[in-house]
Amino acid sequence: MIVDFDVAYDGHVLKGDQYVGADSNRLLYLHGAGASTRRGHRLLRGALQQRGIGSTCFDCVGHGDTGGLMAQSSVASRTRQAQAVVAARGVPEPLAIIGASMGAYNAVRMTQSHRVDALVLIVPGVYTPSAYEVPFGPEFSAVIRRERSWSDSDAWDILSRFEGRLLVIAAEHDATIPLEIPERLVAAATRAQSSRLHIVQGAEHNRLWSLLEEDPASFAAAVDMVAEALK
Repeated sequence: MIVDFDVAYDGHVLKGDQYVGADSNRLLYLHGAGASTRRGHRLLRGALQQRGIGSTCFDCVGHGDTGGLMAQSSVASRTRQAQAVVAARGVPEPLAIIGASMGAYNAVRMTQSHRVDALVLIVPGVYTPSAYEVPFGPEFSAVIRRERSWSDSDAWDILSRFEGRLLVIAAEHDATIPLEIPERLVAAATRAQSSRLHIVQGAEHNRLWSLLEEDPASFAAAVDMVAEALK
């Protein structure tokens, strides 16, 4: 069963849905930037639902069914949007969070405000603190396009205090996210209950799960890996 929902946030209406799970419904799923929407993550969410794991996902401001202008949002606003959805939908804690691309950084930030015992970061992006509150647009782009702007991200320090399970999934041919980022995320999580980096061979930043789907055995194994981290 899939349940659609609306959540009011700062003059916007966040459009989302819950894939209802037979066993668990504490998973928050955060999509990425650019043209990303919640509907682009149906493959993994559907496979997890078949394993009893439900998920709550929404289109951030400027994306998908929520709409609005990207300039009305920021990385920080995306974190606050996620917090609003968790509160409005009563997603139970401790949360499990999957974050894809930019959503991975929002997932890391959520550990500062909520009890989180499982993080799955897929093709994860991280950001310098100076970009956090800058509205999306030319100024934001100028900040993050500086050479290695992500190197002073606070994600490393935040993850050094994380005590849950961490799974980082990277794409072998990711032209957006340098491999150093997922490697450093795993290395930073020194207090985690478990931490693992999995690199999907042949995958690209925007073609990971769809590539895995072409080989049912590889797809099932990857989903099982995610499900194990979430439980």
